[in-house]
Amino acid sequence: MNATDMIFALALASNKQQQQNFSFAYAQLAGLGRVEFSPIYQIPCRDGVGADYWNSACLLHSQHSVAAIIAYLKKLEQQSGRVRPSHQISLDIDVIAWGVSLVDMQFNPKKLPLALDVKIPLYDLWQTAELQVEQKIDYPVITM
Repeated sequence: MNATDMIFALALASNKQQQQNFSFAYAQLAGLGRVEFSPIYQIPCRDGVGADYWNSACLLHSQHSVAAIIAYLKKLEQQSGRVRPSHQISLDIDVIAWGVSLVDMQFNPKKLPLALDVKIPLYDLWQTAELQVEQKIDYPVITM
């Protein structure tokens, strides 16, 4: 990692054309820097009013600023056909935390408290107390 690199902990979700949208997102994120992706979990919709989601996480090492990453992620959501508000989510990518190392990460206060569908995939990449769940349910893992 370069001295100017930041680590961004990202949460990805989709319940519409999941394979197409995850393939698109993974390719685009790889263009921003070094990436590490968690397994993809199939997790029921939080409010029970939509199709099951594919949820994963990404650790992105990049020289871009937090603001630039957030703006780019919103652009990716729009390019995937994201419509707000809707229970059919083509692509949702959120910055959960960032920092210069995994021991010095700052959580995005707009994303707190963290939902289960964020914690489970992200914990696979970053084992920290804030991401632990009391009882992990064995959700199906998707292979692309």
